[in-house]
Amino acid sequence: MQGYIVHITKAKEEDLIVHILTETKLKTAYRFYGARHSVIHAGYKIDFEPHYSTKSSLPQLREVLHLGHRWNASRERMLLWQRFIALFYPHLKDIESLETFYLELLDWCAVRWEKQNPKRIALEAYVKLLAHEGRLHEDFRCFVCDLPLGEKVVLSRGFLLAHPACVYQEGMPRPRVEHLLSEGSALHLDDAHVELLWRTLLEGL
Repeated sequence: MQGYIVHITKAKEEDLIVHILTETKLKTAYRFYGARHSVIHAGYKIDFEPHYSTKSSLPQLREVLHLGHRWNASRERMLLWQRFIALFYPHLKDIESLETFYLELLDWCAVRWEKQNPKRIALEAYVKLLAHEGRLHEDFRCFVCDLPLGEKVVLSRGFLLAHPACVYQEGMPRPRVEHLLSEGSALHLDDAHVELLWRTLLEGL
């Protein structure tokens, strides 16, 4: 079984409760501490075997193999990846079964994470996620006042569209927002706007 570690909780002593986004569910497993165990971190993609026992409601995490990417060794890129992937835990933790879309989306990001701007990749992935979940708003009406938007547009949490005056934020040029939402591309955003939308994304999926 393969998946991405999206959240780790410390248990007693050095033991861990590990939450892994797999192809069909957000799986929770118990990781016993031991010198022979390989080191695991949030953000790693792993191959593993869940070992079930009558003594515990959680399976044990066994036979862990890190399916690494070269950029895992880049501290800056890995820290950005961990912040991004951590967003999936609160978003998916109460869902019983998942579509393959979420694992495929993370695979899509991971392939590009080394050579492209990670924050731009995360924004493009978020647009894909919103479209998949039916939450992508492209009507260009303000979610606060419901009036049509002008030439300056704010993308607030959830990429809800708003007038700058309605949410007391600086807006972005409408054509750039339109391109992001319709084409799923952050290519035409300048670095300042990418940074702004990255901070918005970190508020939650």
